[in-house]
Amino acid sequence: MKMFSLLALACGVLITSGCKQAADAQLGEAQSAAAQSPFVQVTDANITLDIKYFTHENLVGEPLDGYLAARCLLVPEAARALVAVSEALAEDGLGLLIFDCYRPQRAVNHFVRWAASPEDNSTKPDFYPNEEKHLMFERGYIAERSGHSRGATVDLSLYRLADGSPLDMGTGFDFMDESSATDYPLENAQAVANRHLLRQAMTAAGFKNYAQEWWHYTFKPEPHPDTYFDIPVQ
Repeated sequence: MKMFSLLALACGVLITSGCKQAADAQLGEAQSAAAQSPFVQVTDANITLDIKYFTHENLVGEPLDGYLAARCLLVPEAARALVAVSEALAEDGLGLLIFDCYRPQRAVNHFVRWAASPEDNSTKPDFYPNEEKHLMFERGYIAERSGHSRGATVDLSLYRLADGSPLDMGTGFDFMDESSATDYPLENAQAVANRHLLRQAMTAAGFKNYAQEWWHYTFKPEPHPDTYFDIPVQ
């Protein structure tokens, strides 16, 4: 049975000897925050997680602030819709490969700090070979607020259930280039078809694509359109 479960979210707590009282107080605060969390953890047999910002394999080149676990968190409405997409695609032998879901505001701030450090271009060859870092804001790749922080946006791709191999999308995730636009006229006809297949499946469940990024989808209407959460992912 396809299901997703509630996840208790809280601030990280480090317990050391001689600090039990302080740790207990922090734990109480964490449990209170968890009780107020608007998110659920998305799980499904045909959804595979590859949460890039929990790793070094991303645009910034290191785990982002606020990612304490490799989990996909979304508001319940978006989570149900995503599981519906997974169920529909499974009939065609396909699954969803998730790169990112809810993103804490502190992680967005991490992006902003990175973009403001022109001396750090270590990830340029893999993620923005044709772009200049100082133009990331102007190009619409990075912003001080992200729809991910509202809990209804997901970055994802497709893979084959038979062997776990990802479908060719023409570019990788977070490849900052015009060729990452969903309708970019790629020479690779199969990659174009795969992008359109993903969009068709997501749109049918109520998600809207961000045209500049083939992997980026937001569930509409958003339950929290004006709120940018900063609860850690854990």
